Amino acid sequence: MSGETHLRGLERLYAEAPVNRIFRSRLTIPEAGKAEIRFEVTPDMFHAAGAAHGTIYFKMLDDAAFYAANSMVTDAFVLTTQFNLFLTRPVKAEPLVAVGQWASGHRRVLIAESRLLDADGEEVARGQGTFMRSRILLKDLPGYVHGPA
Repeated sequence: MSGETHLRGLERLYAEAPVNRIFRSRLTIPEAGKAEIRFEVTPDMFHAAGAAHGTIYFKMLDDAAFYAANSMVTDAFVLTTQFNLFLTRPVKAEPLVAVGQWASGHRRVLIAESRLLDADGEEVARGQGTFMRSRILLKDLPGYVHGPA
């Protein structure tokens, strides 16, 4: 499978994931080792103090780092084995973008980082994770090879 076909397959896989019906977002992978996820925070995602719940930070940062890492692995689905979050400021209702970047590793364990940016490009959080190659073949996952059924 070509590099471009792999990246588009990962984008389709993300779009087809049931969780993304809850967390409406859009993944783009401009090149191997990089991923961007765009997302709109709405008031129904707030905690009791009126700002985005931490699940939003985690979802966006983990997904961006995950897909940056999986873009480097063309045959298998990777799994998050560890992820650290650093939250720097609360987020209100606004558009966000999570930018993921592969950092190291090729074979079994990969490391990737991500940054969560507000509409002005200011960082509101960052994350770093380790991802491990699984036994799940990408070609066997719905949407990866042929797109939605």
